[in-house]
Amino acid sequence: MTNPVEPDAFTRRYGQWAVIAGASEGVGAALADQLAARGIDLILIARNESLVEAVAAEVRERHGVQARPLVADLTSPDIGARVAQATDGLEVGLLIYNAGAANRTVEFLEDSVEQSRKQIELACTGPLTLARLFAPAMRQRGRGGIVLVGSLACLAGSATIAVYSAVKAFNVNFAEGLWSELHPHGVDVVCTVLGKTDTEAMQRMGVTPDAGTMQPGDVAGEIIANIGNGPVHIVGEANRSIASHVWTVDRRALVEMMSAASRHFADEEATSGH
Repeated sequence: MTNPVEPDAFTRRYGQWAVIAGASEGVGAALADQLAARGIDLILIARNESLVEAVAAEVRERHGVQARPLVADLTSPDIGARVAQATDGLEVGLLIYNAGAANRTVEFLEDSVEQSRKQIELACTGPLTLARLFAPAMRQRGRGGIVLVGSLACLAGSATIAVYSAVKAFNVNFAEGLWSELHPHGVDVVCTVLGKTDTEAMQRMGVTPDAGTMQPGDVAGEIIANIGNGPVHIVGEANRSIASHVWTVDRRALVEMMSAASRHFADEEATSGH
């Protein structure tokens, strides 16, 4: 069961500014609209200039918030510096990393090394860079949120999506580790794991929606309602049912157990002087 946060409490928890990486269409655009409806000002990052500017213009018109598009490639080596410049002077209290769609229908040996590396840069290096940019101030303030939008592909490696499933597993483990480190300081971290969603990206791949396909607005609403329910939240009842056959233990309890062990090891190492 989800417990949506009231708008005033939401703003107190996450501040006035949110960054959405991957905001030009689909779930990202729906997140922008729903956050703007709560009165949150936005920095919207995407490669497609016309699309991200259209999303920014629409949320400004509909909700009267500030919405600044940043046209940028999240795989660029200077993405951290560019986002830092775009958010200079702003108190960013919420980071949503929604980018990560890539070619998911090609066997590893039939794809180029460059394309595989791009997937890693987009889905691993990108969220790591932006989390490192915004998390220190969140921890210092004692509030904030980081959302990594993931995929059910994380559940296991699979043919034609070997790299994609691997980077989505990274999103889960990275979010869990961050949650363990930042949650005690008042910062929410969650990887929201999606199943099939009726987005423009899916349509371009030629995938036909079925009875289990979710709509971007419903996905966005559930993501926003569960920012504080980390470290992992599976979006959609049907998707939770699928994941339950693989993840048979409570992920939060497992992370807490693993973190206690790793912290103990780190303390022992520090004490021994190594």
